[in-house]
Amino acid sequence: MARDGSRKVRYAVVGAGNIAQVAVLPAFQHATENSELVAIFSSDPTKRDALRKQYGVQLCEGYEALEQGIRDADIDVVYIALPNTMHRAFTERAARAGAHILCEKPMATTVEDCEAMIRVAEENDVKLMIAYRLHFEEANLGAIDVVRSGRLGDVTMFSALMTQQTRGGDIRTRQDVGGGALLDEGPYPINAARYIFGDEPVEVSCFTQEDQDPRFSGVDATAFALLRFSGGRLAQFGISHAASAVSTYRVVGARGDLRVEPGFGYEKERRHFLTVDGQTEERTFAVADQFAPQLLYFSDCVLEDREPEPSGWEGLADVRVIVALQESARTGRAVKLAPFHRRQRPTPDQVIVRPPAEAPEPVNAPAPTVE
Repeated sequence: MARDGSRKVRYAVVGAGNIAQVAVLPAFQHATENSELVAIFSSDPTKRDALRKQYGVQLCEGYEALEQGIRDADIDVVYIALPNTMHRAFTERAARAGAHILCEKPMATTVEDCEAMIRVAEENDVKLMIAYRLHFEEANLGAIDVVRSGRLGDVTMFSALMTQQTRGGDIRTRQDVGGGALLDEGPYPINAARYIFGDEPVEVSCFTQEDQDPRFSGVDATAFALLRFSGGRLAQFGISHAASAVSTYRVVGARGDLRVEPGFGYEKERRHFLTVDGQTEERTFAVADQFAPQLLYFSDCVLEDREPEPSGWEGLADVRVIVALQESARTGRAVKLAPFHRRQRPTPDQVIVRPPAEAPEPVNAPAPTVE
């Protein structure tokens, strides 16, 4: 079905934290071809009052009204932007009410929860997509294209750093809602290594640091991981909520390497530094809205009745690695992973470019990072 404006997919955003307010809600202005924001659900009445006025939505209610709201507002898709431990429950509620689900990552905190989310979507004949915004972003998909072109030769190494100073009290620092570096930042380098290699890891090792800083009671503030893939390929990454801000990854092959910087963010222009046979080329990618492409893509999947590429199985693929890394850090031993097969992977033809959205001042939702 073409984007001719004859049918728009109707969205509800569930959760009005910082990422929802500064990125998800503003993105609808760049997805008007096939997507429409009609409802917002939040537990905070101050947020509800402000966002109802700001976006003029048909419905702005508390979480308890989700099922009735899906029916009353004829909602097609629920975008879940809630703390990690709430993803399964709200996916199940939305699916049983007949709505498709676009869920933030990590998909959940356990493999069992991921499997339950996939199962409830299948049982209720709704689609489930995990919000991997970089599966539609030009620099990341361009990196896949470089690797597949063979310019680097046989690619055997992947290395990444993703660090920040996280504000005390933020949900990322709280054990009760699934905080910690591995669950929050881990999906980015894990996912990147998987799509760069086009493969799944077979064994992992990890060291974590439960920092003495009172911000991180009971959660991993810092982690360093090693992933072994078939064919002798290796990936490593360091992540932290207690370090200076860094975001980069590098792919190394027999003939050259590609560095992407910043590797995972959405607020700055991105660069490729491609070195082949000793000669370096630089390419710049302008700042773009990385959230509107997710809406446009998933709406097309709904309208055309096709399975999204970053489906629930993609979310499960990362969570099972995170769980294995947690086990390795806890036991001090490497952990082998059972075989896992993915039919779908991101491809360069998924690129969707939209201009950057202007982030409004959030209401009762401070940024997660320390300035």
